[in-house]
Amino acid sequence: MRFLRVRAADVRIHETGDPDAPPVVLLHGIGRSLEDWAPQHERLDADHRVISLDMPGFGLSGRVPEPTTLPVLAAAVWNVLDALGETRPVHVVGNSLGGAVAMSMLTTRPDAVSTLTLVNSAGFGKEVTLALRLLAVPGLGRRLLRRIDARTVPRLERTLFADRALVTPERVATALRIARQPDFAPVYLEVARALGGLRGVAPAWRADLLRRVSAHPRPTLIVWGDRDLILPSTHLAAARVAFPHARTHLFPDTGHMPQLERPDEFATLVRPLLTSQPT
Repeated sequence: MRFLRVRAADVRIHETGDPDAPPVVLLHGIGRSLEDWAPQHERLDADHRVISLDMPGFGLSGRVPEPTTLPVLAAAVWNVLDALGETRPVHVVGNSLGGAVAMSMLTTRPDAVSTLTLVNSAGFGKEVTLALRLLAVPGLGRRLLRRIDARTVPRLERTLFADRALVTPERVATALRIARQPDFAPVYLEVARALGGLRGVAPAWRADLLRRVSAHPRPTLIVWGDRDLILPSTHLAAARVAFPHARTHLFPDTGHMPQLERPDEFATLVRPLLTSQPT
C-alpha cells in the first residue's frame, strides 16, 4: 500500500496484479476503507490490475478542499486513476456508497467505464439504517460520531455482517483507527447530509443519478445480502427495474458486505463480467 498526492489530498491505494492487465477499481462505503476489499485482490488479480483506495476523507486518506459530495468523490477516483497513468476503460465495483460513486463515475466519463458491479449499493431506495439517518441531523450527528470508541466500534461492526465471527480484533482495530482520523467526522457528516436526512435517503439525487446512468448502459452485475441491516435487500427489486439488463444475485445469510462475507462466491460471480466489454 502507498499514498498518492492527488489535489492536495494524500490518498491511500492498494494495487496488485499486472499493471498491463485490464483494470478493476474497488470502492468502499461511507466511513469505510480499502480493507473492505482485501480478500478480492488475491481472487481477481491473476489476470487483472486490481486497484482499491481509501476515497478522500475516508480510511487513512486526507480530504479534498471542497465539501465532500457524490460528484466530488467520483472526480477524486478519476483523479487517482489519472495519477496512476491508467487511461483504459475500467471495471468499477462499488459497495454501498461506493456503488453510488461508481454510477456517478459512469455519468461523468462514460467512455472510461467498461462494466459496473454494484454491491448492496446506495441509490435504490430511501430506507437506510437509523444510525445513518440520525447522523444527518445537525448537531446530533457530530455528537454521535464523537462517541465512537473501543466499546462502540464492535457493536457497529456487528451490524455489517450476518456472521459475527467476521468481527475480528483486527477489523475492530482498523475501524477504530479510521474513526480517530481528523477528517473522519466532518467528511462523514458532509456525505450523510448531502445524501439524505432523518427521513432516509433523499429521492432527488437518486432519481437524477439513475436517469443519467440509464443513458449509458453497461454490462452490470447487482448483488445484495439478504440480511443487510444498512440498506435492506428489498432495494434489489428497485435495482432490477432501474437496470433491466443487469444480472442480479441475492446472497443468503449475508449482510452488507458480500465481498467479505462470501469472498469466493463473490469473486466467482464477478469474474465473468470482467471479461465483458461495453456495447
